[in-house]
Amino acid sequence: MIADVAAPLSPMARLRYDIIARTLEGMEGATSFLEVGCGEGALATLLAERYEYVGYEPDTASFRVAAGRLSGYPRARVINTVIPETPQRTFDVLGAFEVLEHLEDDAAALAAWVHWLRPGGLVIVSVPAHQERFGAWDDAVGHIRRYSRSGLAELLRGAGLIDVEVTACGFPLGYVSEWVRNRIASRRADAVPEHAERTAASGRTLQPRERLAAPIALAVKPFVYLQRPFATSDRGIAWVAAARRPSGIE
Repeated sequence: MIADVAAPLSPMARLRYDIIARTLEGMEGATSFLEVGCGEGALATLLAERYEYVGYEPDTASFRVAAGRLSGYPRARVINTVIPETPQRTFDVLGAFEVLEHLEDDAAALAAWVHWLRPGGLVIVSVPAHQERFGAWDDAVGHIRRYSRSGLAELLRGAGLIDVEVTACGFPLGYVSEWVRNRIASRRADAVPEHAERTAASGRTLQPRERLAAPIALAVKPFVYLQRPFATSDRGIAWVAAARRPSGIE
């Protein structure tokens, strides 16, 4: 519990983490976790408490922060590159949080990631919800799209995954958070870099520092419980989805 509070997660990341953590409770016996695009590694510190953890992060600035945060975890490492197409090994769980929406060919990327997963292993992803909510913040951080519940489920099934579950995240606090981010992005709209640069910087944009970890955790805690009754609704600004690689697939 202390480690959970000490991780400098943003308000939305903390709402996502509640869903991620409860999803992982169903993966008894899992010992390894691969994260695609770990950013500055705040979530990675929580995962490294429980799993042998490997994170891939291509942005050098984010990688340096993540590597520093994970330096005290003997079973964790972060690698400063994009995830290779050919896996060197397989993992029990693969996570990609706020990554797919940046990729031109999200279907091909997801299908490639599945090969890093052992048969019967779990994929967990999070993405922004509702294309009609696409706004200044999405553009500023390099998002290409937002997703519908059915579209995300179809994407996962198209990668050969089964037992797909899509959970709504962020009601009601996420609406406030999104409004604030859109306002900030609108004021910076005259200095928008290329898409690749926006995507690279997205994992470190408006990320809280360690001294804010506990206050954010305390302030967001009531909203963690408030969002749960809306898990199966379309309310919220993000989805957290989980699916399995079929057993017996090599």
